[in-house]
Amino acid sequence: MTFSDLHLIPPIQKALTQIGYINPTSIQQEAIPLVLKGQDVLGSAQTGTGKTAAFSLPIIQQLVEHKPKNGRTNVRALIVTPTRELAIQIAESITEYAQYTNIKNTVIFGGVSQNAQTQQLKKGVDILVATPGRLIDLMHQRFISLEHITHFVLDEADRMLDMGFIHDIKKIIAQLPQQRQSLFFSATMPKNI
Repeated sequence: MTFSDLHLIPPIQKALTQIGYINPTSIQQEAIPLVLKGQDVLGSAQTGTGKTAAFSLPIIQQLVEHKPKNGRTNVRALIVTPTRELAIQIAESITEYAQYTNIKNTVIFGGVSQNAQTQQLKKGVDILVATPGRLIDLMHQRFISLEHITHFVLDEADRMLDMGFIHDIKKIIAQLPQQRQSLFFSATMPKNI
């Protein structure tokens, strides 16, 4: 199987060809068609197996295909991940995958000044990659609204629990619209996930 068998739109195919992606991994083969159909997915795969592409490629495609008519750019996809390093890595991958589309993304995380991050948010983003603490902080300050979210991704869900983020995740989920696609990815699947 190749990525062209997964019915991804030409701008994404072009980006994948440029990056050198030819054959999808198992998690990508299984998750991408389900996400494109709008189904919720609970995916388990080890680190380094391409989970980021498994959820971000179909999300980018759905956002391109359902661009709001009013031209406004609201956060429509939220990806929550436990660490700054992982958040940056995911955002960089999305920038690569979406380079031939009009989809904008940014990343927010704690430990640095929020000014550059809030400036990006004011310009408008379709996909937001965030760590839980900074996300909740900027929600309280009204820099971020989750009312337009159509896709919610919880990446490294097992590490989120290990790192004590369960209460933050519950706060975030409580703010999301009931009608949304939920995607949880994790290397292991403890019962509480």
